[in-house]
Amino acid sequence: MLRVHNVAMTYPNGVRAVMPTSLAVPKSQFLVLLGPSGAGKSTLLRCLNGLVKPTQGDVTVEGQGSIFRDRRTLREHRRRTGMIFQQHHLIGRLTALQNVMLSRVSAHSALRTLFSLPRADRLLALQSLERVGLLERALDRADELSGGQQQRIGIARAMAQRPQIVLADEPVASLDPATGERVLADLHRICREDGITAIVSLHQIDLARQFADRVIGMANGRVVFDGPAPLLSQTVLDQIYRAAPSRMAAA
Repeated sequence: MLRVHNVAMTYPNGVRAVMPTSLAVPKSQFLVLLGPSGAGKSTLLRCLNGLVKPTQGDVTVEGQGSIFRDRRTLREHRRRTGMIFQQHHLIGRLTALQNVMLSRVSAHSALRTLFSLPRADRLLALQSLERVGLLERALDRADELSGGQQQRIGIARAMAQRPQIVLADEPVASLDPATGERVLADLHRICREDGITAIVSLHQIDLARQFADRVIGMANGRVVFDGPAPLLSQTVLDQIYRAAPSRMAAA
């Protein structure tokens, strides 16, 4: 269980990106953060992984407590949390396999990473590529692959961490609709098979309806809807998208 306790985020320039928000995300739930650009989805995701510390509130994980308790706790939380980014964040000159194996570095001591990683890590990386249908491209450079293939490598890299939680920030925003649907289907299937909790930010309503167990609708840094995807009525969508998000300066 991942819990968000009254979390709010105001940046040093006074921009209030997330208003006080509380959520509880059960294990294995596939949750979609839905809303327009600037609604606060990405900032909330960064708070969940400790990439930014909220200016108010806390994030806790069952059996672990606050992820911000100390540096060791935060490192452990990040080790258990896979991240998938909109722009892939791959190293183009490395092969698909080498990119996936980068996720195994955190499982070892700094001294151990000076040497070749164990064979078990290589096998895990190959299995992760196979699960997204890219085993035959394991030795190809990442920059030789299509955008959809690169994003599937990103999914494989996250899964090679053996995460308990996966956070995905607009993972299909740069892809055409058909490719985006296939990529999100791969992520959804693997999370289901492994019992992984997934929190995915999207702005595509049709994909939210197709894959989400639960949708959190955000507008102007606030949660304006929280419920199952079938309840995404036109009235709810109007509430989420009726106005372009504004950024309010802190009082």
